[in-house]
Amino acid sequence: MADGNWQHFHHQADIGVRGIGSTPAKAFQQGAFAMLAVICDPEKVEPITPVEISCNAPDIELLFVDFLNAIVYEIATRCMLFSKFKVKIDGNNLTATAWGEPVDNEKHKTAVEVKAATYTQLAVKKDAEGNYIAQCVVDV
Repeated sequence: MADGNWQHFHHQADIGVRGIGSTPAKAFQQGAFAMLAVICDPEKVEPITPVEISCNAPDIELLFVDFLNAIVYEIATRCMLFSKFKVKIDGNNLTATAWGEPVDNEKHKTAVEVKAATYTQLAVKKDAEGNYIAQCVVDV
């Protein structure tokens, strides 16, 4: 697996997001991309403006939720959407850059608003092939 991939998974009322990568940081990047794909087609978002994100948490699973919620915060306060992420994890600290552009409803055709990443089905783990999986359910 080169850079990883992302998936959505079924949840009764909300939507599960899952990032898969060769490292936890790459899985987090893919998980962020999966969350943005709930909102719009990330391929239509140009990665023009960088936004710095940092957070820390007591463990890697909570760090994933905090990271996704930091992105939700940036979307809401900056009125931006993102399509590219670079994540660095050092212990329980995360620094990241998200690139995107201001929301343009005609161009981006936003589908739903993600209100928050939740602890539901939260996991950051290695699979049988040695890839990292970072997943949770997002409230829409």
